[in-house]
Amino acid sequence: MADPVSASDVLDALRPIIDPDFQKSIVDLGFIKDLKIEGTRVSFAIELTTPACPVKEEFKRAARERVLALDGVEEADVTMTANTRHAMRAGGTGANEVNLPGVKNIIAVASGKGGVGKSTTAINLALSLRDEGAEVGILDADVYGPSLSLLSGVHGRPDTTADRKIMPLWGQGMKLMSMAFFLNDDSPVIWRGPMVHGLIKQFLTDVEWGRLDYLIVDMPPGTGDAALTLTQMAPLSGAVIVTTANDLSLIDARKGLQMFEKVGVPILGIVENMSYFTPPELPDRKYYLFGQGGGERVASELGVDFLGEVPIDPRIAEDGDAGRPIVESQPDSPTSLAFKQIAGEIARKVAMLAIKNPPVADANITWVGK
Repeated sequence: MADPVSASDVLDALRPIIDPDFQKSIVDLGFIKDLKIEGTRVSFAIELTTPACPVKEEFKRAARERVLALDGVEEADVTMTANTRHAMRAGGTGANEVNLPGVKNIIAVASGKGGVGKSTTAINLALSLRDEGAEVGILDADVYGPSLSLLSGVHGRPDTTADRKIMPLWGQGMKLMSMAFFLNDDSPVIWRGPMVHGLIKQFLTDVEWGRLDYLIVDMPPGTGDAALTLTQMAPLSGAVIVTTANDLSLIDARKGLQMFEKVGVPILGIVENMSYFTPPELPDRKYYLFGQGGGERVASELGVDFLGEVPIDPRIAEDGDAGRPIVESQPDSPTSLAFKQIAGEIARKVAMLAIKNPPVADANITWVGK
């Protein structure tokens, strides 16, 4: 009869599992939590820095197989959990920066110009993070052309609390805030710079966001007053630049990227939207309608990561107009899978930034492994 398995036996079995980002064992990184041994049954949790970790299923499978291979173990119960790290800038760009104590990461989704699918990208990335179990909110900061109400299918006017905090609306399993929720008609929004500055500050400071793993900010297009105000005021964890492959969009993407770099916001990478079209009757063909490889080329030139290509799908517009983004309506489509892969990569990069550049200690944050 085999000797009873010990905790050190289990940890030694798990030690060869290496995290690809940190290049260290998940045991040495402190990822193993709540290890229990009850006769021939072993149970433990692997705690991630983000619920959107792209290798979590690989960790779970490998951990279970290794523990089951031990003599004296007949059952291995592996639970995957997450405690998202806090990666927002500490200090920021000046006295105007606001503090959102319950929000762990703020990610800007931006473009140098309109018409590249920035808002569609923002909501589908947010939904992809939600699907992995993260608590997510979206701030539609495009005050001149708000689209979150249409894309999410959520309408109505937010309530306020007794202390004059604005309560975000709830939809698609996320907290939502947009100027569209305060407009009564389709009239254009015509505001000057100081008014925009005040509104953006209000959306950041007066909205009761509560506890979020990720707040996705759908940035105003371009590099004007509204976009600059946000980069200076919001403690951004990083920025994602959305472009298409044509030259004009790529020129403007460079400008947007440089704006973030000037104020010290990390660039998480470039997403090439509407990259190619695959006809349903020819699933193995890709037609690059706007040129091929432009986003990847610009990313290489500017020394940032290329996050991936999102294919053209007519259902993006159709379902988006109906308030059902494609990640929600067609979760297994190639376009949805592309958004999910990109969201996982973004979450991974934010977790890495949190480790490399941890902010000032926060009493409400528990620093744990990935």
